[in-house]
Amino acid sequence: MTDNNILFGIIGGSGLYAFDGLQNRKTVIIDTPFGLPSSPIVLGEVHGKRLAFLARHGIGHTISPSEVNYRANIYAFKQLGVTKLISVSACGSLREDYAPGDVIIPDQVFDFTHKRERSFFGDGLVVHVGSAEPFCSTLSAALAKALQAEGGIVHEGGAYITIEGPRFSTKAESNTFRSWGMSLVGMTASPEVFLAREAEMCYATMAHVTDYDVWHVSEEPVSVEMVVRTLAKNTSLAQRALIRLADILSQPGQDAPACDCENALKDALITSPAKIKPETREKLQLLISKYVK
Repeated sequence: MTDNNILFGIIGGSGLYAFDGLQNRKTVIIDTPFGLPSSPIVLGEVHGKRLAFLARHGIGHTISPSEVNYRANIYAFKQLGVTKLISVSACGSLREDYAPGDVIIPDQVFDFTHKRERSFFGDGLVVHVGSAEPFCSTLSAALAKALQAEGGIVHEGGAYITIEGPRFSTKAESNTFRSWGMSLVGMTASPEVFLAREAEMCYATMAHVTDYDVWHVSEEPVSVEMVVRTLAKNTSLAQRALIRLADILSQPGQDAPACDCENALKDALITSPAKIKPETREKLQLLISKYVK
């Protein structure tokens, strides 16, 4: 099913399992060539604009970061016709100036995971998508504007390192990440951001700082209780900012694409069309139909 009227999709992470601001709700179960997504997708409206919401970790938080079916989640949004995605996630700060309670809009990501399916492609179809600038700068700027308008303490920029999890870092790991110049540590940005790029979708992350990981000598080490406590304070901010973002993106002139995310695969497919297996072509038709006839 395709709904071309959806302004943007939301992937809710730890602490944001539902979007209370949605009106006229409709829940849809979508199957994909990569299986079922983490949860049914909830469609609804805010101020007359249609949005779509998915709980990354499932209803009741039953799915570990390593077990999330990232491909099915992104593909399901693609099947709905979503072109813009906002990820809401919890993260640890690796910088003194990124304090718990602050919200970060990262502009870079470092994939330090090792167990996850990282691409839609393969099985006879080779694609090398560009990812030098993994997040959509246009959507990220609009998200920052929305958060600031709602009173959030917002920082734009920073490198988000994605660890496999589900455990938290050791002090040696945390200090190594800091020495590498990383700003944030979390468990879900990768491969989500790269799959969104392969799906030619604009993608931005609203990263809520819940702790200083374990490197900060004067702060207590990160714990689940700490993460939940900080997220509870920020849930209202996240939902207000998403509603504000809907207003910003629907303003005159905002629909004109100021980025090139929608053409990410234009020069990325290297396999000869004649050599693509029929079953692979059929499976990925939604992604490649613009370029492979």
